[in-house]
Amino acid sequence: MRHRVRSENRSMSPRSLVVTVLVASCLGFGFAAAATYDFAAHLDRQVHNLHCSFIPGLASSSPTGSEGCHLTLMSPYSSLFRRTLWGGLPVSVLAMSIFAAIAALTGMMLLLRAEEERNALATLLLLGSIPVAASLVMGSIAAFKLHAACKQCIGIYIASAIVGIGALVAHTQATNARRKRPNGEFARLWFLSLPLAAALVVVLTTSYVLAMPSYEKSTRGCGTLAPGDTTHDVFVHLSAPEPGAHKALEIFDPLCPACKAFEERLHASGLDKQLQRELLLFPLDKSCNWMVEETLHPGACTVSAAILCAGADAKTVMDWAFAEQRELETRSKSDKDAATHMLGERFPKLKECMSSALTRQRLSQGLRWAVRNRVPVLTPQLYVDGQRLCDEDTDLGLEYTLARMLKGTAP
Repeated sequence: MRHRVRSENRSMSPRSLVVTVLVASCLGFGFAAAATYDFAAHLDRQVHNLHCSFIPGLASSSPTGSEGCHLTLMSPYSSLFRRTLWGGLPVSVLAMSIFAAIAALTGMMLLLRAEEERNALATLLLLGSIPVAASLVMGSIAAFKLHAACKQCIGIYIASAIVGIGALVAHTQATNARRKRPNGEFARLWFLSLPLAAALVVVLTTSYVLAMPSYEKSTRGCGTLAPGDTTHDVFVHLSAPEPGAHKALEIFDPLCPACKAFEERLHASGLDKQLQRELLLFPLDKSCNWMVEETLHPGACTVSAAILCAGADAKTVMDWAFAEQRELETRSKSDKDAATHMLGERFPKLKECMSSALTRQRLSQGLRWAVRNRVPVLTPQLYVDGQRLCDEDTDLGLEYTLARMLKGTAP
């Protein structure tokens, strides 16, 4: 008996647990609000700094410090309904709604001294399980698909865990207690918590959608592809011709991180299946590209040559280059032949072709084709049936804008 009394004294009181859940829900709301602010700031289709910090709302001290936050923000998993809304509805808005509902519920429990009432604790456990489940799903995506760590996301995960554990312990203590406090004042109010959570979701999401600007002009594209000489074989075929598919030309550097991210978003959207895709290689490497004054991605010319040599296996080489992008560029900075060695080890059949004069000539012809067709010195670019996707729509607005371009143009 004495041992049992001591164990109960060492455990947190029901009121302390509810206070802990309240504080954690407010913290989670702060992280979700900061993430939503970062997302909403990009609705003007411009580049903005991110408030990526373990202190909600505090901006990152360096661009590299927000790399994980930027990657998760621009990923196709950061929002819902991306084809219906430009950028979609941020998942963080839903997180704000749930954390706000939990904070309101715990606040009412503390005011009405209902921290031991069974109905109140059961409702708290139900609401508290929502951010826990969502955090498990989003955390798995970040770890295993994006391979990125976002400080704001981690803050939300931690807040969700505290909310879930606090709610579970409080409910368990009330269930195991010999004397269960009868339902009092809160018995008539607890059922309002679920409608409150639903109302908060509706209000916040509706407010977000109504505050969005119009994007009608962006769906018309940003210029067209000027007619030019197409007699040379300068394109790489990325997909086989499909009946009814729209002709698409992609222009990118295989060592460009933005190009890799664009390819991943395009594939995740599923819209690539509606495109007959061709690639024009545009390495931002002055060793072969006379249009750039400074090499941005060393080794890009060598990788581009390998893709040209691969023929039907071009996409295989391209995917490998994307996967090894950081290693290729890092090693090429100190050793100009590093890309050649890495490609030779992985694709030995391409070694002779990569260094041939014919391949260098073909790569040069592709760059001259870009000049004749007045293509901007920029990557990535996408032309659909000759119409250029705006640069501002290659990230968050990709699904929304491209889906409308596909509907508005005839294959």
